[in-house]
Amino acid sequence: MKQMLINPLETNMRVIPIAVQQPELAGCDEDSGVVRKVNLPLARREFLKGSGLLFGVLATGTLLAGLAPSNAWALELKKLSTAEGQTLMAMGRVLYPHQKLPDAVYALLAKDLDAGATSDAKTTTLLRGGIADLDKAAGGNFSKATPAKQLAAVKSLEGTPFFAAVRAKCVTSLYDNDMAFAAFGYPGSSWEKGGYITRGFQDLKWLPEPSKEASPEAWMG
Repeated sequence: MKQMLINPLETNMRVIPIAVQQPELAGCDEDSGVVRKVNLPLARREFLKGSGLLFGVLATGTLLAGLAPSNAWALELKKLSTAEGQTLMAMGRVLYPHQKLPDAVYALLAKDLDAGATSDAKTTTLLRGGIADLDKAAGGNFSKATPAKQLAAVKSLEGTPFFAAVRAKCVTSLYDNDMAFAAFGYPGSSWEKGGYITRGFQDLKWLPEPSKEASPEAWMG
């Protein structure tokens, strides 16, 4: 499968602003129509606006690190604290563990849950109560507990409104973004480009190549 170039200016999907030291100006090459990468530095004044901050780096040598303008990433939380955001990230990884997904993707889960808490006091109470329950069940700081303790703590809350709220948000937050698309090899929507028949339809690498009788050439009209 050809390497996919993630361009935040040509997609409605969400991407994490990347912190860089020397930002480039956004622009479009009139001849080629290619829009250059937009580097979005994080300033100190931006840090002070929110309640918490999640940050980290993409592993060097990975596909996502090669596509991003910088290995560093950061996300601001408006209502929840940094520790609360880290707990939600850790819970998301317990519920939907993917080694190929970096923490930056799980930070989107915390960001989306924080957005709900910002607009609704009941959601804030629900999330903070659930986070406190996770810490208590883990015997301390849930986000720093062993994987076994984290799993046991999450299982102990199964069936609660907090568990249901976080699990439901995982479905969209973790998988409906360009970083997850790149990690899993999903090339994006194809209907506006003529469909998948010539864009990935035969890209099944984990199955043996079928015979010509079983998989004849497509009729293109």
